[in-house]
Amino acid sequence: MDRDGFTRSVERYQNTVYRLALHILGSPQDADDAVQEVFLRLLGSARQPGEGEHLRRWLLRVTVNYCRDVLKSPWRRRRIDLEELPEQPVFLRPEHQALYETVMALPEKYRTVLYLFYYEELSTREIARLLDLGQSAVTTRLSRARQALKEQLGEVWQDEE
Repeated sequence: MDRDGFTRSVERYQNTVYRLALHILGSPQDADDAVQEVFLRLLGSARQPGEGEHLRRWLLRVTVNYCRDVLKSPWRRRRIDLEELPEQPVFLRPEHQALYETVMALPEKYRTVLYLFYYEELSTREIARLLDLGQSAVTTRLSRARQALKEQLGEVWQDEE
């Protein structure tokens, strides 16, 4: 299929494929993904389905098959909607909840360097490159974040760099 033919097919059948995918999957985001996948399959198809009604039927069949595969996937069965998730993470130990709340109360620039340093285990040099800051700025932010946590939590923090 040439480029113009493909473009005409997308323009003509995009809404049809979207409506069918939305009906089957029930999610606008999943339907958008289905439209992209179906037209990618059309583009990569070795055997072209033709024009007109043959193309329309081919697109509808591919859409149904793709949507069925999506519905059968283990990932989808384990997925829950964002609205069902709790607003904050649930912690088994109360001190972890207190630490989380204290860290989340810090300004974003301090939270970011704390996360990158302690959880991603990046050096201050790597953090500086990543955030486009000077290494001294990263060190200062880490120091101020640790001091704020120490004041708010009343604990002694180990400074390891």
